[in-house]
Amino acid sequence: MSISAKDVNELRKATGAGMMDCKKALNESGGDFDGALDYLRKKGQKVVAKRADRDATEGTVVALTSNAGDKGVVMALSCETDFTAKNDAFVQMAKSVAELALEKLPATKEELSGLELDGAPVVEKLNGLTAIVGEKIEVSQYSTIEGDNIASYIHAGSKIGVLVSYKDGGKGDEAAQFFRSVAMHIAAMSPSIMRPDEFDADFVAKETEAIQAQIKAENELNEAENLGKPQKKVPQFVSRLQLTAEVLAKAEEDIKAELAAEGKPEKIWDKIVPGKLERFISDNTTLDQERCLMSQSFALDDTKTVEQAVKDFADGAELLSYARVSVG
Repeated sequence: MSISAKDVNELRKATGAGMMDCKKALNESGGDFDGALDYLRKKGQKVVAKRADRDATEGTVVALTSNAGDKGVVMALSCETDFTAKNDAFVQMAKSVAELALEKLPATKEELSGLELDGAPVVEKLNGLTAIVGEKIEVSQYSTIEGDNIASYIHAGSKIGVLVSYKDGGKGDEAAQFFRSVAMHIAAMSPSIMRPDEFDADFVAKETEAIQAQIKAENELNEAENLGKPQKKVPQFVSRLQLTAEVLAKAEEDIKAELAAEGKPEKIWDKIVPGKLERFISDNTTLDQERCLMSQSFALDDTKTVEQAVKDFADGAELLSYARVSVG
């Protein structure tokens, strides 16, 4: 039977499938539009099933904020190859799904996949694209964020996206630029939490043992192979979560005892103790410095932590929350 170009075009718009796939679907269904939709859906499901165990480690990240600047979404649409990630149809699909997410603000990627996009659920749209390109395609990561002010950043290559919610401290556009730089820091340094008090105590205990064992092993290797490297100090602790008032008081007592043993006059201790105590804290919070955003050295000024950089930026400025999404 004869299939019109208009019918093929309507099916393409509804499904995102290629022209030849749409024409074949209409032929197979005898020109019935619903039948053609079902044909493409089943074809997509077959390809999806075949690709289900594949690793989708490429893709693109989209970060969008509302016109009012008080809502944002960041989403990763993943695929199997960089070639597909750069395909116009794939990039447009990612943008369309992200725009839908910003409009509806679903709580999870599963809820997002069930939303309707141009007449069909998002998951069916993605299955249709899978049928065309022959690769696993999925929304692999998705986050939303809300607040008075939202800044966003997409890392070069659209592989990492970050949103931050903040109080601007009355700085307006200047704050938007500053907190975008904080989002850049988050993209580069990949913190897992905001502050040490968010750590689970059991996790910190296990990490303490692991870090201590690693440093001891490095020191033993250095000594055994006579590499001439200075021995690293094995920390007692790794997080501020462990530095209770009692621990800090004991550290201060030890510092004063060392100063007395060195013959330092007690009248100058108050000038020395604070610096040594800060060094003790630094040496015993390596886990925080690696994983806690506010404890990390700020990428744009490594003389300060992120927390100190925010405080120095403006009175009343505050970093409230963040979301980081990536592919690969």
